[in-house]
Amino acid sequence: MTKNNLIKSILLLLVVTSLTGCIFKTEDSLIVGSRNNTESIILSNIMGQLIEEKLGIDVTYKENLGGSNVVWNAMVNGHIDVIPDYTGTIVINYYQETAGNAEETLAKTKELVAEDGITALNSFGFNNTYTLALDEEEAEQLNVKTFSDFAKVSNDFVLGAVFEFIDRPDGLPGFQEEYDIEFKGVKGMDHGIMYRSINAKEVDVINSYTTDGQLQMYNLRVLEDDKGYFPPYHALPLVRTETLKQYPELEEVLLQLAGKIDETTMQMMNAKVDNEGMMVETVAKEFLQEAGFIN
Repeated sequence: MTKNNLIKSILLLLVVTSLTGCIFKTEDSLIVGSRNNTESIILSNIMGQLIEEKLGIDVTYKENLGGSNVVWNAMVNGHIDVIPDYTGTIVINYYQETAGNAEETLAKTKELVAEDGITALNSFGFNNTYTLALDEEEAEQLNVKTFSDFAKVSNDFVLGAVFEFIDRPDGLPGFQEEYDIEFKGVKGMDHGIMYRSINAKEVDVINSYTTDGQLQMYNLRVLEDDKGYFPPYHALPLVRTETLKQYPELEEVLLQLAGKIDETTMQMMNAKVDNEGMMVETVAKEFLQEAGFIN
């Protein structure tokens, strides 16, 4: 092979490799993104399938992109059109503002994201906040029901927590300060591993979410945030305002989901995927059919 041919081959390989990870949008297409957790992927599929059914727009999914900051940056930079997100995360984590009650936090969410060319719609209807969960029998023996109760014995416990929770301003640092909690140790891990880890006694307590499907599978006690430290984390659709200008009917379609998913429904959908092994697409379609959105 000549030197020129070798150079051409290398350049061709680089071009093909770079295009492999790209998504080419046609004129009537949207990109719906999600974090690297079951709930986010389910919600993105619910929105995507509803969009396809009602508007006939092709939807491409960018799933498992990473933590909240990764997905948010992709949204702000115009690489994604629609994502599910959470009010408390937006206000505190993205904008470092102070959250209030549910209504105040939603209003502030809409105001803040508008500055970055994003429209926040109304909540799906559920609040998925942080909590702690530990073995039910051990919690009963120690008479631990609240975070304040747990603070008295926390230095004997190893915490298993998702990496993002360990670093977020609305996560572990502020939580420990508020409740004066000190752990024996902290292990960072992916969300899907936490429940297996506590079941295998590799950690003693985990930072679960209130809509986790695995809470139905394991004998764990979910503790009460008795000081109300964690803000509201109401899930809602975010849409690029530019995309809404292109498809103005998109807002009306997604607003149909407002108030239609409560905590129990979300937890059951998460459980179908995480505990029963159902496909995310199937769970999303099942919800839309049972709610009367699609045939």
